[in-house]
Amino acid sequence: MSSTFRRLFTPVLALVGTLFASLLLVAPSADAKAAPAHDRVVNIAASKAGTPYRYGATGPSAFDCSGFTRWVYGKVGRHLPRTSSAQAGAARHVNASNRQPGDLVFFHGGGGVYHVAIYAGRDSVWHAPRPGETVHREHLWTNAVSYGRVG
Repeated sequence: MSSTFRRLFTPVLALVGTLFASLLLVAPSADAKAAPAHDRVVNIAASKAGTPYRYGATGPSAFDCSGFTRWVYGKVGRHLPRTSSAQAGAARHVNASNRQPGDLVFFHGGGGVYHVAIYAGRDSVWHAPRPGETVHREHLWTNAVSYGRVG
């Protein structure tokens, strides 16, 4: 290859290479960024299986329901308020048909939110349910719920 040819086409090839690389390195969408965070939320929640319930506890050795969700989300860099009703107010509500693992599940009764859990998929949640029990995965037992997304 002649030096003149190389001198003329090297900058052109560099430009084409840069343009091609920039097309491959397009920033991921918001949904693509959220998916790994949701997976991490569920994995962190599962890692606390067997941790005892204690009223007012915020972890990591014991939890109440909102202390559990707050602690889990804190591990992925998301802040949640302390109580289940405050967490319901802070989350962006989503329809049941759009729920994803990692979303919050708010349980309603008596005119308000009385419990919060983390949606685990397949109509189940990770939660810290009540005194005498431990953090565990459980099938949803009621339809009186709403869903919220954090972040």
